[in-house]
Amino acid sequence: MFENTDRRELRQFYFEVWRKHQQQQALEPLEQQILHIIQQHPEYQDLFNNPEKYLVQDYLPEMGKTNPFLHLSLHQALLEQITTDRPTGIRAIYTNLARRHGIHETEHQIMEVLTESLYQGIQQGKFISEADYLERLKRLT
Repeated sequence: MFENTDRRELRQFYFEVWRKHQQQQALEPLEQQILHIIQQHPEYQDLFNNPEKYLVQDYLPEMGKTNPFLHLSLHQALLEQITTDRPTGIRAIYTNLARRHGIHETEHQIMEVLTESLYQGIQQGKFISEADYLERLKRLT
């Protein structure tokens, strides 16, 4: 769904999911997943009521603000990794961590490793190694 999506389209999708939820309209399975993630983050829910303001809002690191759309998208990416168990072994790592730390805390721990791995890959101009990624995740246990 999100492969060839630009920032504006991705954000519009999130706004649409929230609008449909507010109007009690039926949601597709992916929309249900996104809604669940939004519901886990009440600190972001107000922005979904103001698409005009936040559709093009920049969230630069030097501004000191977390990009809520990136954060929610990382949750979605992680959910996809766990559901498909790709890279192989991530589901077991996730399950073990979740037993100890709870689901949401575990997701945030893994997302931090994912973000660091992606950043390193960008800096080095190459794809991140699944083996390296899994090794970093195993250190969380």
